Amino acid sequence: MTKPGAYIRLMRPANIVTAVADILMGFAASGAVILTFTQVRGNFPENGVEILAWLILSTIGLYGGGVVFNDVFDADLDRVERPERPIPSGKATLTGASILGALLLTIGIIAALQVSIVSAIIATVVACLAILYDWKGKHHAILGPINMGSCRGGNLLLGVSAIPAALEQLWFIAFIPIIYISAITMISRGEVHGGSTKALKGAIVLYLVVFAGIASLALLPQFSLWYSLPFLGLFAYLVFPPLFRAMPSPEPQFIMRAVKAGILALIVMNASIAAGFAGWQYGLAVLLLLPLSVFMARRFAVT
Repeated sequence: MTKPGAYIRLMRPANIVTAVADILMGFAASGAVILTFTQVRGNFPENGVEILAWLILSTIGLYGGGVVFNDVFDADLDRVERPERPIPSGKATLTGASILGALLLTIGIIAALQVSIVSAIIATVVACLAILYDWKGKHHAILGPINMGSCRGGNLLLGVSAIPAALEQLWFIAFIPIIYISAITMISRGEVHGGSTKALKGAIVLYLVVFAGIASLALLPQFSLWYSLPFLGLFAYLVFPPLFRAMPSPEPQFIMRAVKAGILALIVMNASIAAGFAGWQYGLAVLLLLPLSVFMARRFAVT
């Protein structure tokens, strides 16, 4: 018997909150925060808050649709490895999940179109990358993590597209979430049967590259590393201990904790970058999404 709550579980609500943090960070990086809440707007539209709302709705649709299709494509495998999930348990149907996923992706693209053609193009690319990952990408050892990371990098650029011209100067910051998500994807492959110490060590190296990448943003005149540092400290505290605990014995339960910590810490990573671009107050506002995501993670699956 199908249950409406099962379809909400398919959307991974706690993960969607982390996607909203991507948008808030991209919005800050583009300079839209300053232009929205000051009198110096230039060519930036007056309705900055409305633009942000459309971008948030877009990412909810894109991320929600992407993770729903993940379970659609994994339905046969989940009947063997994860029979408790909504589709194999019968609480959600394959047809219903497919319709929901398609609807969410469509909403994501249409919402982005309300901002600009550029935003709609980015949203369409993210949707296609998500489907590609769900269908084929996840099964490739090297391209899979890059594919998944590219979805997140595109989501960040969706936030930057609040001011399309900013994309020309800031496109490269998309590599930060690409590398970070690639690391998490590497780790997550051991969730069912256990991981490998080699993969965990590789993830640590990639995490360090992410920290170096964020620190290098200090080379930009509009970025203040001092505002970012407290958030970076919290970021490190959240992501490294679970990895080190899993290292001696990469059992599934330890791997799942490391993956969950990495996903939730995305909010802190975004807060650290947002603080550098828009001040510690804005970084703190982004960080406030963390308790919401943690609350949802206790009620809905993250991995």
